[in-house]
Amino acid sequence: MYLNCKSWFSLRYGTIRTDELVSVAKAHGITSLALTNINATTDAWMFVQECMQQDIKPVLGLECRNGSAFRYILLAKDMEGWLTINRFLSRHLQTGEPYPDRAPYLPNTFVIYAWGAFPLTSLAEHELMGVRPRELNRLFRTDTRQHAGKLVILQPFSFQNEESQRLHRVLRAVDNNLLISQLPPEEVAGTDECFIPPFQLLEHFKEFPHIVRNTLRVMEECQLHFTFGQHLNKKRFTHSRDGDRQLLRDLAYEGMEYRYGTGNAEARQRIDKELLIVDQQDFNAYFLITWDIVRYARHRDFFHVGRGSGANSIIAYCLGITNVDPIALDLYFERFLNPHRTSPPDFDIDFSWRDRDEIFDYIFRKYTSEHTALLGTVATFQTNAIVRELGKVYGLPKGEIDKILENPYQVKLGEDSVHQRIIRYGRMLDRFPNHLSIHAGGVLISEAPIHQYCATHMPPKGLSTAQLDMHLAEAIGLHKFDILSQRGLGHIRDTLDIIKENRGVEIDIHDVKTFMEDTRVRDALRNVQTIGCFYIESPAMRQLLRKLRCDDYITLVAASSIIRPGVAQAGMMRQYVLNFHRPEEVEYLHPIMKTLLGETYGVMVYQEDVIKVAHHYANLDLADADTLRRAMAGKYRGQQNFEKIKNLFFDNCEKLGRPRAVSEEVWRQIASFANFSFSKAHSASFAVESYQSLYLKTYFPAEFMVAVINNFGGFYNRELYFRELRKTGARIHPPCVNHSDYLTNIKGNEVHVGFIHVEKLEQSWMESVLEERRMNGRFAGMEDFVDRTQPGAAQLEILVRIGAFHFTKETKKNLLWKSAALLRKETAGPARPGLFQEPSHNWALPALSYHEHEDAFDEIELLGFPLSSPFDVLQHDQRAYMPVAELENHLGQHVTMLGNLVTLKHVYTSKQEPMCFGTFLDRNGDFLDTVHFPDSLRRYPFQKSGFYILEGKVIEEFGVYSLDVFRMRKIGYFEGKAKETGTVSVQLRSV
Repeated sequence: MYLNCKSWFSLRYGTIRTDELVSVAKAHGITSLALTNINATTDAWMFVQECMQQDIKPVLGLECRNGSAFRYILLAKDMEGWLTINRFLSRHLQTGEPYPDRAPYLPNTFVIYAWGAFPLTSLAEHELMGVRPRELNRLFRTDTRQHAGKLVILQPFSFQNEESQRLHRVLRAVDNNLLISQLPPEEVAGTDECFIPPFQLLEHFKEFPHIVRNTLRVMEECQLHFTFGQHLNKKRFTHSRDGDRQLLRDLAYEGMEYRYGTGNAEARQRIDKELLIVDQQDFNAYFLITWDIVRYARHRDFFHVGRGSGANSIIAYCLGITNVDPIALDLYFERFLNPHRTSPPDFDIDFSWRDRDEIFDYIFRKYTSEHTALLGTVATFQTNAIVRELGKVYGLPKGEIDKILENPYQVKLGEDSVHQRIIRYGRMLDRFPNHLSIHAGGVLISEAPIHQYCATHMPPKGLSTAQLDMHLAEAIGLHKFDILSQRGLGHIRDTLDIIKENRGVEIDIHDVKTFMEDTRVRDALRNVQTIGCFYIESPAMRQLLRKLRCDDYITLVAASSIIRPGVAQAGMMRQYVLNFHRPEEVEYLHPIMKTLLGETYGVMVYQEDVIKVAHHYANLDLADADTLRRAMAGKYRGQQNFEKIKNLFFDNCEKLGRPRAVSEEVWRQIASFANFSFSKAHSASFAVESYQSLYLKTYFPAEFMVAVINNFGGFYNRELYFRELRKTGARIHPPCVNHSDYLTNIKGNEVHVGFIHVEKLEQSWMESVLEERRMNGRFAGMEDFVDRTQPGAAQLEILVRIGAFHFTKETKKNLLWKSAALLRKETAGPARPGLFQEPSHNWALPALSYHEHEDAFDEIELLGFPLSSPFDVLQHDQRAYMPVAELENHLGQHVTMLGNLVTLKHVYTSKQEPMCFGTFLDRNGDFLDTVHFPDSLRRYPFQKSGFYILEGKVIEEFGVYSLDVFRMRKIGYFEGKAKETGTVSVQLRSV
């Protein structure tokens, strides 16, 4: 009888959770229930799951509305009907076309109209008329028995009670961006749209038993048959399973020759083993589809990195999906795929942020939008955002809203009832579904039409996106392909292009083994010359690499894992570094543990270590060992199976004669580590990309840094990357109308800054200027530029001040004087090159003063930093300060240093007091790492970027020197030179 139930996925309308909706029905003995959210099918399968668990028959449907105007309800008779409903909804969501007043014929569906929408006699066989309890008095003139087969009970369930009805009004106000007091009645559900227990509903319709019977008949005819846990992804890459099996085998053996040469028995044996498991699980197509995506990317010269647990597969390595050798790193395939795993393998493929959209286009073209969709996600209300929204709908000024946000969980804010309501509803709406969004990179490719499982909408990205999140997709058997993007790959791809253009050199960037063995690359890694390189440029990572004296792949893989927050916060990072420096003092629980964990100095660093220990110490087979890992990490829900594996672990240990106390300690370490462990394959993939970046930076430093700049940096801001570019010996020129492009370019050793970096310069106009230069040649001077481009006064002034006319050899002040006269004589209209070039005017200008730092300060204003060293601009006596290069000679001593702030990392002590770590550059371009403990930070807080005089004690840990700062002060560019008789300490105390 409940044909019109809405959950909170009727966004900004419904108020009840999906599971709560089903629980309410179960508590009242309801055996059949329909979910009909407004213009959405987002939680349909969650609803079906909950109903199955509660022994309630689920009915799936949809409430169609144009804005606030109700049109009709659609109910699916079966899976075919569900397909047609999703197609119908998707077409309207994607085109924005309003629903017609009367629904078109949709096979295997019922349509329910509101009472009085159409004459009963005009209804088709599948069309029905709904009657609400409050509308029963309208039936007195209708022979309801004559139309018994057309009438059903229509009692909307939009909220639970009076409190949630008020919450519903709040949601409607937020959705309409109106004050609650301004909400029109048609935007709000009626107060009767709450849950009515079955006995009350039957009491309302006691005079109309035929309507009750027809309602039950309709629900009985809706029979949705669906089995969870199927493989719904595209099943075949070729036309048959045998074809897929043979193609995957051929590709694997072909790739084996490239990766390992001919006659490698170990590689062949492992390939055969993996092929058998992949075929048994019927995942051949999953590998082949991923291979095809990568093959297309290579055809387009798009660089990619395959990472995640997929790097545990030698097949993936041979197919070129990953660049990680699982044999060399002793990676277990069972971590990726094993007979106990029912879901498909999970490949994470990274592309440059510029290339990824074309990869998506290829996937949609090849598999069609009938079977393909981006994976969706649901964005929820967050505390601060909803408090601001509620403040607006209650008409509060910004100041009062800010006051509430200072402590949103306090019980009282004076006695203001509005404040109290905002706090109360803010708590209720926290994590409420708010709007649909797009998953970071997931794409679904289904065997059946995608609309068999969900509706799709069209976000601004322009690709069909599923009304389905990752968890529900996996629950029904649709598993995503992760097509991700990162700027690190943009650095590499653009560097390759720039090197080819600037040097005429082509590089096989996949020849990673050569990079790892290269002496210069090893030296660069050991000396931490890693700025701009993926994952190894941050201050924390540079310090860790120094502590580990890292110059090889295995150590870099470990560093990429132990720096992860979970591992580091658990103390495992420090323990690893300590054991690295004192390997002879490491105590192993058992001799076999030394064999297993010798590479990581007795510390479990990777998820694979859990599998390795369980397999070799307790003789669990590899599939059971991976199940144990997943269970420890909270990714395995079968508690009964988990207990079975735990008992098997200890039983095996006893049979092998392992001491019970040792076995219990091994189990404890596995349990304590598994929650925050990191995949070795994932770390190995990161390390491969780090080597690729480091090779390019080592041999082509200028081209590499230009590529980093053009991909808008990495960990640091763009100023540091320009500093690093200058270190390469490249000559950096300010933007020039004759030599610069919109992005920064390099020709030979000459670099011209791109116009993209200039503040307040209009992109569209600047691009038209560059097009004019391309079509008609370089500009002869400012007059020629003005004639051909007709700039606005403000835009021309910006170009003059940034140095874009340096090629004229005139001073900026002369050019600014001249520009005013030129612009006065110009008339509006499109720029047209003249048939003959007019001679330049002979401008007679007075002599104007010029200061050597004027260019630098123009650059600071327009670029955000000077192109020369900021220390050259600083008007301060810098001779008194110790350089970073001398730190190790002053260990334990108090010193005074001058640094230009690069970045800060704020953390909290065990007592929850704020402290931070700083990174500065000294005059020589060397990095200075600083520590600011709570007392120091409290007394001398940071004041944004710039120069700081730092006093502190030189400290050292594992060969890494830093400054424990106990006093500092910020100075400006025009700070007066320190007097010979004064001291820095006096200056500091006088602040």
